[in-house]
Amino acid sequence: MASAPPRNREERLRDTRRRLDDDVDLWVATSGSPGGAYLVPLSFLWDGTVFLISTPRASVTGRNLLGDGRVRLSLGTTRDVVIVDGAAEAVDTADLGHERRAAFAAKTGFDPSAGAEPYQYFVIRPRRVLAWREANELKGRLLMRDGSWLA
Repeated sequence: MASAPPRNREERLRDTRRRLDDDVDLWVATSGSPGGAYLVPLSFLWDGTVFLISTPRASVTGRNLLGDGRVRLSLGTTRDVVIVDGAAEAVDTADLGHERRAAFAAKTGFDPSAGAEPYQYFVIRPRRVLAWREANELKGRLLMRDGSWLA
């Protein structure tokens, strides 16, 4: 299979930011004891700086994030992937504010406050972002380090 030439950093940043803005779902990987590693698909809102997700507070993902805020996110396919390592902070619904909750519901088509099960919002601050398509893009895949986009 022939692959496209590797993108330069500017193209990768543009494509990555477009995916963060336009995608609705991502994979969330967490780890905790005694369950170990856990992977689940969730909807998200990206505000240009942080991700906002919501999951049942009592779920494995919710418990893992409450116990250890380290998280890995994945967007896209195996041949066009964005990987984000970040830190999650629990945010109470009241502290989130109506505007942010409404933006989340509008983007994802899901309002966590509408159900009977208690949901927890989490703000995820990206610390590292990687993006690549094929093996020819492995070099230069690092786009963010220590929470700062690379120039």
